[in-house]
Amino acid sequence: MSIIKKVTFIAKDDCIKEMKDLLKTMVEPSKNEKGCLFYEIYQLKENPAKFVVVEAWEDDESLNGHKTTEHYIHYKATFEPYCKEKYSDDLEII
Repeated sequence: MSIIKKVTFIAKDDCIKEMKDLLKTMVEPSKNEKGCLFYEIYQLKENPAKFVVVEAWEDDESLNGHKTTEHYIHYKATFEPYCKEKYSDDLEII
């Protein structure tokens, strides 16, 4: 069964560009990973400080592998100074 997640980031007001630039570095490498079914990042038009990542993985093994990649480790080590709030939701297709 696939795993679908929605991760929301609220950038600090003076760090919107930095947050956007960092998140953009995740897209192509993630899409090229084994087991990645979908990976896109959206910026809300009415609230440019808010970013939503929607990602889908074949299984737990694929998602766990994602978390060991160089680009993921870089993002995890770098995002906090730009981020005011972050939360995640698990999604289910109905």
